[in-house]
Amino acid sequence: MEQMSMPGGWTMSMVWMRLPGQTWLAVAASFLGMWVVMMVAMMLPSLVPMLWRYRQALGSAGKARLGRLTMLVGTGYFCVWVVFGMAAFALGVALTALEMRQPVLARAVPIAAGVVVLMAGALQFTAWKAHHLACCREAPRRGRALPADAGTAWRHGLRLGLHCGYCCGGLTAILLVVGIMEVRTMAAVTAAITLERLGPRGERVAHAVGTVVVGTGLILIARAAGLG
Repeated sequence: MEQMSMPGGWTMSMVWMRLPGQTWLAVAASFLGMWVVMMVAMMLPSLVPMLWRYRQALGSAGKARLGRLTMLVGTGYFCVWVVFGMAAFALGVALTALEMRQPVLARAVPIAAGVVVLMAGALQFTAWKAHHLACCREAPRRGRALPADAGTAWRHGLRLGLHCGYCCGGLTAILLVVGIMEVRTMAAVTAAITLERLGPRGERVAHAVGTVVVGTGLILIARAAGLG
């Protein structure tokens, strides 16, 4: 990803900026395209087992119908992530414009990034995280039969996407401050999300991830403040 140097050695991703001759619509479309690719790559490992459980909960519906309804669930799920991406883009553009106008704020960006990472780690220990992680791991519950109709499938996908978005909000924020499409960070976040969802002790995994992320945030803050 092409980046631009910022005061204090920080870098700002060009995805938040409009290049000469480029419209904001084109910038937004480019960002959302990258966002969708990133979300599909990150979420599919944990989403596929959830879709399989959904198919099992439909009971005796025909294979063709099962396929259409499962695809509809997946579409609803990723539509939620597209909405989150639009919100992230608007926030990123606003913050970037503010940094460009206020050099003092730009110099504070490295510390702010460390604080975001620290907060993302702390979020892993909250009841909020535990609730939405449990919803992701148990939806649909074993033995619960779901109606085999399009409306139910769409709503199920939306609910699953919302729980997933809330559950992964902190980890996703790390990607936004470290760099969209930064491969090593994406791989680490993908592994964390997958283990939280599919591992036998999801909440313990979330706490372990939180410990690592909190430590990383503290290191980033110390380095940005010149202490490390």
